[in-house]
Amino acid sequence: MTKFLHKLGVPKKWSFIDVYSLESDLLAIVPRPVLAVILLYPTPKIEKTEEDKAEVQDSKNKAPDSVYHMKQCISNACGTIALLHSVANNLDVIQLEDGFFKKFLDETKGLSYAERGEHLEKAQRIIDTHKESAQEGQTEAPAEDMEVYHHFIAFVHKDGSLYELDGRKLAPINHGSTTPEALLDDAARVCKEYMERDPNEVRFTVMALAADE
Repeated sequence: MTKFLHKLGVPKKWSFIDVYSLESDLLAIVPRPVLAVILLYPTPKIEKTEEDKAEVQDSKNKAPDSVYHMKQCISNACGTIALLHSVANNLDVIQLEDGFFKKFLDETKGLSYAERGEHLEKAQRIIDTHKESAQEGQTEAPAEDMEVYHHFIAFVHKDGSLYELDGRKLAPINHGSTTPEALLDDAARVCKEYMERDPNEVRFTVMALAADE
């Protein structure tokens, strides 16, 4: 994901760091600042569809326009969507290099959640870069139409609140107040809540978009 990040024009001072534990003493060793947190979780038993729908309904009016949220229109692209959410909501800190990704964000800044997703379907440079990065991984990337059992979501700080961004949900979910300094700890709390939905499940991965120098 870090290679993909840099190919999109994100400076190399930023990278994705594995978060090995959600306990406060081990969270403290993660490099700062942390701009976003990504959670990968197994979907069986974890997703509570009806509760998620209700939560989204309650959150629709809580997200300011400054939160960049995109619909997932491409199958098996949730990792890419989570990465785009992480970067697009931190452009005040990330000095994005000129290129196709910066142009994409400029073009979609004023669009709706659904329109941004549709625009991504036509963004061939981003799609090609995603495919190239996926092929560099240690495991074979799934076909676009293959059913998968894991899902990526992102957590970001925006205007004093912690937002969960999921391309399959109609709106960002507001998880309460946070600060840039507290983002990792507050996101870890929500990640723990996901894990508590199936205590016997161990296939979770947490990453932080953080300074690498």
